[in-house]
Amino acid sequence: MSRTRVTDAGGVAGARLIKSCPVGCAGDLVETAIVLPEGALCRCLVCGQLVSQITVEAFDSSMKEFDTPRGTLPTLRTQRRHDARAAKLFGMVKTLIRSESGTGVRLLDIGCSSGALLRSAMTHGFDAEGVEPAAQAAESAKSIGLKVFHGYLEEARFPASSFDVVTLMEVIEHLPDPSPLLREVWRILKPNGVLVVGTGNGASWTVRLVGARWGYFQVAGHGGHISFFNPTSLGILAQRCGFRVECGETRRVSLAEPHEAGRVTYRILKVAAEVLAMPARLFGKGHDMLTFLRKLPA
Repeated sequence: MSRTRVTDAGGVAGARLIKSCPVGCAGDLVETAIVLPEGALCRCLVCGQLVSQITVEAFDSSMKEFDTPRGTLPTLRTQRRHDARAAKLFGMVKTLIRSESGTGVRLLDIGCSSGALLRSAMTHGFDAEGVEPAAQAAESAKSIGLKVFHGYLEEARFPASSFDVVTLMEVIEHLPDPSPLLREVWRILKPNGVLVVGTGNGASWTVRLVGARWGYFQVAGHGGHISFFNPTSLGILAQRCGFRVECGETRRVSLAEPHEAGRVTYRILKVAAEVLAMPARLFGKGHDMLTFLRKLPA
């Protein structure tokens, strides 16, 4: 890892979007050996958070991919995996809030897109609604009868202590400063409410083994992915915003993207990744990170 300190390059090739650690650490950001088209990823020397050197203009352009009627609905190929993950997620939520059915439990999905997770939540018995800033995706969700606010969470102005559960799935990696959002979540959650955060793990074995080739780092394929948490940095952020980590897990290892290798080679690498998956899960080194946070008293 290079120890080059990162400084603001605004006015030279566009203002850099992230200039300090998104977790709120006072330490320096230093360039790493993970080099992307936007420049080398930078690491916070305090918490290990990885951040992109993307410009404001490039970030705004990349986020346009989410404003479509389909949004982030799973495909026929991925529907089964979506259903399995949703069942596991909501089963854990029910355990944490001590609800056998989810009936009468209010859930808010932030960044709900066209409503895939909302529909799953309702299937599992929750009284679910969402917030979505992308106009076409929000309208698509509302057109099938889902309760969705078009805009940002702060604009919805929900009353304090409105929800038992808030889900934040594949959202936090898009935020240059996540603290205001998490503090608003704290406000609208009921006492002892649960926040579920799903995101990539910047300290995974996938990052160590694949580096810049990991698809999750690629803004061209995953618009707006600019901030990469790890269990330590997410725990620090949670504490600073009034939460404690109740439990969590990491899953999966990747050794290659499908387009990088021939069919036979990719299958071999996929088998190797499956062998690594169990120890990665045991040691918190999988690249899919799911964390359950509990609201603490003020």
